[in-house]
Amino acid sequence: MSHDTVRAPSWPGYAEVRRVTTLLRRESVGGMLLVVAALAAIIWANSPASESYFALRDFRFGYAPWHLELSVGAWAADGLLAVFFFMVGLELKREIVVGSLRRVNTAIVPVTAAVAGVAAPALIYVAIVHSQPSLLAGWAIPTATDIAFAVAVLALVGSHLPGPLRIFLLTLAVVDDLIAIAIIAIFYTSDISLLPLAIFALLVAVYAVIAHRGRAWFARTPWGAWAVLLPVGFAAWAFLHASGVHATIAGVALAFTVPVAASRRRPEIRGMDLAEQFEHRFRPLSAGIAVPLFAFFAAGVSVGGGEGLLRAVSDPVTLGVVAGLVLGKPLGILLGVRLLTLVTKVRLDPALKWIDLAGIGLLAGIGFTVSLLIAELSFPDGSPHTDDAKIAIMVASLLASVLASAVLLVRNRRYKQLALAEDVDADGDDVPDVYQQPVDRDR
Repeated sequence: MSHDTVRAPSWPGYAEVRRVTTLLRRESVGGMLLVVAALAAIIWANSPASESYFALRDFRFGYAPWHLELSVGAWAADGLLAVFFFMVGLELKREIVVGSLRRVNTAIVPVTAAVAGVAAPALIYVAIVHSQPSLLAGWAIPTATDIAFAVAVLALVGSHLPGPLRIFLLTLAVVDDLIAIAIIAIFYTSDISLLPLAIFALLVAVYAVIAHRGRAWFARTPWGAWAVLLPVGFAAWAFLHASGVHATIAGVALAFTVPVAASRRRPEIRGMDLAEQFEHRFRPLSAGIAVPLFAFFAAGVSVGGGEGLLRAVSDPVTLGVVAGLVLGKPLGILLGVRLLTLVTKVRLDPALKWIDLAGIGLLAGIGFTVSLLIAELSFPDGSPHTDDAKIAIMVASLLASVLASAVLLVRNRRYKQLALAEDVDADGDDVPDVYQQPVDRDR
């Protein structure tokens, strides 16, 4: 009788960990995890075991004297989402310093599109709910674009779309997130405690000094940021939370202190871009853990059967959010860019067509992560309007995804045909009959 040795499950090796983290850096994977987490929350919240979901979400823990005794859902919204905003801040700073926002002539179009894409949904929402002043607090819910979700959809349906189109969406979404951050800081902050706010500012300055002075060491030492910068960053986050300002703003403030371009005065660290390295290292944490967990605890809405759906459908908040995201976003983006080209000498990149911008405008109507956060901030705890707004966000995001995909898939097929025609023609071979007709790139 032979005895086989039973081996205990081992920890994944370095190669497996590296493979998973590489996978999590793909936009499509992050977007899919976000959707899966939201669907799991909805199913659990409407299952016979729904009480366990809400018990988990509302379970409180933390240190009360430091104002950190929060529910699990609040930790996800205020804490984990700060990681997402840290990534947004890193990307935004890189765009401003070395990217498409560095020059006014290249930044003006997506910035104008982002501003108009925020204003139009807000105005549509206000027009729909204006007869009920108590609902006006939700005006900012349809203004946000979910950069991870939108870029994931674009990655799935736009393999042959022009490169400038993706850059336009990324820049628009980053500026959109910056506007959303400003909205949260200005309009969703009530009482401010100055002492914790001052300590927060001091800690951000300390964080900046450490990041700049030790950039070479942090670049060489992957665990250095965890051991040194993370404790300072967490302390800054905690004091900002205690001040009354929404704590996710801490992520952006800290990210803006991370050095981007190499120092000219220190040749030994030339070529090191700490912001880029941090973005590469921490993106799996944001895309694989922080954002999905936030979505899981934010998207769990109990529909309550037919009565709940009827309430949601009849709530002006639902109509305002859906109309703002699905109609207001593309309308604002197209009108904003069109007005800019009419009153100034600015012109679109030749690779961009208006129908392509319409597809991107629809894609910008995916307002998931930040919209869910603003929905929780807009109405009092326990308000049915919060759940209705969340239902509207998910419905609108689904509609925007489908409509954008319908437009962009057609355009993607068109650009694929053009690429094939150019490749065949460049090889000197006979061009197939299907490509014999003159190609009109403006179509």
